[in-house]
Amino acid sequence: MNKYENLLGDNKDWAEVRAQNSAKLIKKQVDMLKTQTDMAEAALPLHKSVYIGESRHSAERNKIFLNQPLVACLSGDIAEPGTAILFDAAGPSIIVSRGKDGQARAFLNMCTHRGAKLIEEHEPWSGSSKRLSCPFHAWLFDSDGKLRGQPGKEGFTNCDIGQRDLIELPSTEYLGLILVRANPDGEPIDAKAFLADFAQALAPLELWRAEPVKKGIMTADSNWKFALDTYGESYHFATLHNSTIAKTNYNDKNVFEPFGRHHRVSFPSFKLRELLELDEKDWPKFDAGGVHFLFPNTVIFYGSVAKDMFFTQVFRLFPDGVGKTICHFAVYAPFGVTSEEHKASCVAAFDATANVVQTEDYRVASHGYANLITAPKDHHVVLGANEPALHAVHKHIAEVIGMPLTDI
Repeated sequence: MNKYENLLGDNKDWAEVRAQNSAKLIKKQVDMLKTQTDMAEAALPLHKSVYIGESRHSAERNKIFLNQPLVACLSGDIAEPGTAILFDAAGPSIIVSRGKDGQARAFLNMCTHRGAKLIEEHEPWSGSSKRLSCPFHAWLFDSDGKLRGQPGKEGFTNCDIGQRDLIELPSTEYLGLILVRANPDGEPIDAKAFLADFAQALAPLELWRAEPVKKGIMTADSNWKFALDTYGESYHFATLHNSTIAKTNYNDKNVFEPFGRHHRVSFPSFKLRELLELDEKDWPKFDAGGVHFLFPNTVIFYGSVAKDMFFTQVFRLFPDGVGKTICHFAVYAPFGVTSEEHKASCVAAFDATANVVQTEDYRVASHGYANLITAPKDHHVVLGANEPALHAVHKHIAEVIGMPLTDI
């Protein structure tokens, strides 16, 4: 039995659960198409300082990126004991390693002797953590973070702090997600409390089975929230994505499902047109994945580019200063790579998505952000009532940092 299967109660046939959830989501989408898109109570004006303000950016760095649980990777990124990835986008350079006992742990990428980096690379590096040797004085640590070698050990006799293991960070592994809090003095992570009901939406994706296929970095010359806004609404499909997404999905139509600070938002495809006039009992089966937003900065999408060729995409957005965004983007085979054709389809999904996001979404985000900087002092961005997911994200971020959206 897979160690994750029993986390939400009795063992489940997750394929059947996905089929049931897909049918429910399709029903919600069809019902929405017959009425109107899900709406917030009213439009939400945001003063431009929400995006360009240095004080708000500083609060987000401290209270969100250093002290909230963040997705560092999926379980499959460090599938075997002695494997590791670097996670440095949140601020400090962090090693996420699977120990000899199979447990995932996170450590500062810092030798406890003189502070040198053990791994002199940058995310998305991955490799072995069986022998982490400091390039400065060759202190040696294992995948559990234990100090195993210390040249000139006699120089540290009777000095307890001269014989230290790596500095461990709060981390946990749950439902295929490896969550890390980047503050070594932070509280332990309670994944069940953090995800709460959202676990029921994530579990059917079986993220613990996901096999990494391709990773890369995308950038935007904009505030991280300004770039993140492009993931949560379909109001721009017909205009910005008129040669891509607009050919397959309705414009300005969404089903928004909140789960505390997390949410799922789905955008109906034109395949649903044929269902509008059919009795529900006659509906053919469709796959409906949806965009899963994991607070504060992670977007997970499950879908396919061809029949029975599924992929999982993970986007993690981080600030690189108030006006720059780094997005770590990865594509996985959801249940492992089944063939070379399947692997190629996942690579194709990565390439096509990266091209659209970088050249379309992040292009307009970068241009819009540049305009915000020079806009009048009292200028406001307006989030329409037809963009409810964006409302929720901004309100929750403001709540966590203790700065109301009305603060200027």
